[in-house]
Amino acid sequence: MLKEILSVKDISKRFNDILALDGISFIVSSDEIVGLLGPNGAGKSTTINILLGLLKPDRGEFWVDSLSMHNDREEVLQRMNFFAHYAPLPGNLTVFQNLYIFSIVYGIRNKLEVIDTLLRQFDLEKYRNTKTGLLSSGEQTRLGLAKAMLNSPKLLLLDEPTASLDPSRAKEIRGVIKSFVRENRCGVLWTSHNMYEVEDVCDRVIFLFRGRILIEGNPKDLLYRWEKSNLEELFISLVNEPIYFKGEL
Repeated sequence: MLKEILSVKDISKRFNDILALDGISFIVSSDEIVGLLGPNGAGKSTTINILLGLLKPDRGEFWVDSLSMHNDREEVLQRMNFFAHYAPLPGNLTVFQNLYIFSIVYGIRNKLEVIDTLLRQFDLEKYRNTKTGLLSSGEQTRLGLAKAMLNSPKLLLLDEPTASLDPSRAKEIRGVIKSFVRENRCGVLWTSHNMYEVEDVCDRVIFLFRGRILIEGNPKDLLYRWEKSNLEELFISLVNEPIYFKGEL
């Protein structure tokens, strides 16, 4: 039976005259990868920053593994992890040092065993003692994803996780992430502009536009409903004709 890992209810956020989020509500269940999609400025980054506790919503609340960020902030953050290609790990530390320090932060007990497993999974064993700043962008991405899985999070937030990877490596990493979800029964919120990737990995997608959810559902069901051949075509139609999808904004 699926369990609600993330439950977002009626969250709104305004920056001066800009309404970044306008009462959005959605869930992410265990064993589920949900794509959070939309054009630049749709509210994706604001949503992620609120979930990470970096921003406080003006209204609304969310729960992770049935715990409220408002009442149980520390416990919620312990059940989450995050990766974004624009947030690299300290370059003056080696691959092992980065993972070891974060394993201390997350309170991992069997640190060396967990680190060794992740180094193998992400093909980083030969870079164990290499300074992170000397790695290629793709290697840094793999290290960042390894860091994001250190604490076996219940909720994994991934912001463009394969943006710097070549197609072959990206496919491999998507497989690692999907296996991680199955083995740990966690939930993933995945943002990407790569619609092929989204179709490949996401069980459900949520389309944001101007801070509101226009449509959500299984990718195949949405393509059938809106008579589109692929998600890229649906995405473009959503941006160009948002009223067609969900009333006047």
